Amino acid sequence: MNIQIFGTKKCNDTKKAQRFFKERGIKFQFIDILDKGMSKGEFQSVAKAHGGIDGMINPECKDKDALARVNYMADKLETILENQQVIKTPVVRNGKASTLGYAPDIWKKNNFLK
Repeated sequence: MNIQIFGTKKCNDTKKAQRFFKERGIKFQFIDILDKGMSKGEFQSVAKAHGGIDGMINPECKDKDALARVNYMADKLETILENQQVIKTPVVRNGKASTLGYAPDIWKKNNFLK
């Protein structure tokens, strides 16, 4: 099992996801998307599983300027990769499986705990 949690240090849902896995003794790797970010391949893999690029965008993102850039640029993928603060967090990955946001019910059902 190789669980990765992509999020930000200030995101409450990311903190809750980390606590969820810690309480169950499950190791994970935390990646701060503001420091390191998701690679293009990682992003595309998650986006494909969640209805495409638009499914990855958090419409309630605090950085409204970055959100506007993403929504109006022709090359959304590159713009999102440069402005990852617009991604819904946390992004929790376990191999090919992934979730967006705090999703303990899905983690319990879909082999995130094994």
